[in-house]
Amino acid sequence: MSTPAITTTTLRADLRELFELAAPVVFVQVGLMAMGVVDTILVGRVSADALAAVALGNMYFMTVCMLGMGVLFALDTVISQAVGADDSPGVARGMQRGLVLALAMSLPSLIPLLLARPVFAALGQPAAVVPIAGAYVMASIPGLLPFFGFIVLRQSLQAMGRLRPIVLAIVFANLLNALLCWMFVFGNLGAPAMGAVGTAVASTIGRWAMALFLLVAAWRHLQPALSTWSRAAIEPEPLRRMLRLGLPIGLQFVLEVGVFSLVGIMMGRISAIALAGHQVAITLASLTFMVPLGISVSGGVLVGRAVGRRDADGARRAARMAIAVSATFMSVSALTMLTLPRLYASLYTSDAAVIAVAASLIPIAGVFQIFDGLQVTSGGVLRGFGETRSPMMANLVGYWVLGFPVSLALGFTFGLGPRGLWWGFVVGLGTVAVFLLWRVRTKLLHVPEPLAIDSPPPPGIAQPDPFAAAEHPAG
Repeated sequence: MSTPAITTTTLRADLRELFELAAPVVFVQVGLMAMGVVDTILVGRVSADALAAVALGNMYFMTVCMLGMGVLFALDTVISQAVGADDSPGVARGMQRGLVLALAMSLPSLIPLLLARPVFAALGQPAAVVPIAGAYVMASIPGLLPFFGFIVLRQSLQAMGRLRPIVLAIVFANLLNALLCWMFVFGNLGAPAMGAVGTAVASTIGRWAMALFLLVAAWRHLQPALSTWSRAAIEPEPLRRMLRLGLPIGLQFVLEVGVFSLVGIMMGRISAIALAGHQVAITLASLTFMVPLGISVSGGVLVGRAVGRRDADGARRAARMAIAVSATFMSVSALTMLTLPRLYASLYTSDAAVIAVAASLIPIAGVFQIFDGLQVTSGGVLRGFGETRSPMMANLVGYWVLGFPVSLALGFTFGLGPRGLWWGFVVGLGTVAVFLLWRVRTKLLHVPEPLAIDSPPPPGIAQPDPFAAAEHPAG
């Protein structure tokens, strides 16, 4: 029998394909995170209050942006399936609708951002931190539109497999961000010394520069889709279908980021030192998380392409490979966090009290690393299949019904403080990971057909299963 040899060869080809796409995507994700790491390191040299303000302001800004960002992640499914089906007009319509949705999602996001300072005060954050964090958010507002615009271009290019321009944009953005932060935080090269707020100014300038750089660098790939605007891109029904696909992703992101942000707010109610230590530990955990996040994007794209070309076996192989690689990486990451917590904490700040809090939290991050990798990769795979509602429900139950109450109980009722708040993450992430793995398994048993954004079937009319012949060959 030659099946084992064929299987081995196929698996090697699948692994190569995953890494060829995942490596630059992971680089991009880590590069985006690296800008936040630079912000944290520089502000950590100013004061604990400044570091806490950046933590609070950035958490709030990103939580507000998560809904719009998640909606735009629908492009992973729409464009990857169009690429798999060799549907160039579908790619163009998807990208143009993404830009329309980016503009539409920017407007409602302004309201909570403008109310940041009174929200912080109402949530009982430290008095010394509230005005700085409020000013940080205000300085971040002009970067909202290019932030969403960059996501549209990035998700589209990733789904098309055009990753070099994104990598170049991230390298450029990191260099620019480091220079601007150094200028605006400490007042170098004639810039005003703005402390924590200087990082927000640097990020805003950087977001505009990054989006424009990517547009120019990738124009030869984007030009066929953007040079001629299609009237179909603004038709209400297809936009509504994309919104219906993307809105659960946005709500999922809000639920996930929201619980992490709310735990950060609870840290602020304990002390500014606790919030600063939380910021150091969560920054480290988020940095390692970028790798499975990149793998989840790559796995979702490969699954989407396979679904688009009606390749059920290819979709299954891509899903399994992405989950296995992600779990392996996060297992190694967990081991280092469990063994070197104080070393990691000291890389971010020289404040002994902040280091002590961060070093107590980093081993807990090591515990939830594997769960975190499994849940994000499973979610990406499900997006490739076109399923977005079950991850949203998993996040609602895992984080808010189970995880957050455990955080409050352990952190305050049982007096475990910051460590107690973080053990709720373990409960939430574990629950979400188990459920999403089960959903992936059911999708692998019955691979769905491609989505129909432009021309869905009439209501009540069943569509034939395009994979039936492949899964149940005659004879």
